[in-house]
Amino acid sequence: MRLFPVLAAIAVVAAPAAAAGLAVGAKAPTFATRGAIAGKVVNIDLAQQLKKGPVVLYFFPAAFTGGCNAEAHAFAEAIPDFQKAGATVIGMSADDVPTLQKFSAEKCAGKFAVASAGPAVIKNYDVALAAMGKSLTKRTSYVIGKDGRVAYVHDDMNPAQHVALTLAAVQKLRRG
Repeated sequence: MRLFPVLAAIAVVAAPAAAAGLAVGAKAPTFATRGAIAGKVVNIDLAQQLKKGPVVLYFFPAAFTGGCNAEAHAFAEAIPDFQKAGATVIGMSADDVPTLQKFSAEKCAGKFAVASAGPAVIKNYDVALAAMGKSLTKRTSYVIGKDGRVAYVHDDMNPAQHVALTLAAVQKLRRG
């Protein structure tokens, strides 16, 4: 059985989406983990990334599923706009690093990091999703300001608006 139909069913059952665990204004939990960019393993440290500017931390259920592939492609296409606004994009899922290496090269076009969210990160960001006995993450996007506080949350299993809405939130941060 393919995972995508199950995720699509979850999206229908979960609509409208429940509120994400972190509210706007909350301090974003810091973490360090491993992930990949363009197929190469990298270390991801949220605190280090925030020193550069805002971070779009987007959680996705599972690599190589229809919605996640589309969302990764959309983020990859919009990376120049995020960079212009001074933001770093990091995708996160419960997938292992070898899976994310392949996903980062194929679906993210090597344009941004995707990282493995361990149990503590999943709990701290309240993005746990279980399907078919697998540990997955909800499709939740956080825009985290350079001050480490959540500036925007979009929690919706439909990937369609995550890129546009998070980009608008980053641009609003930039304007002050």
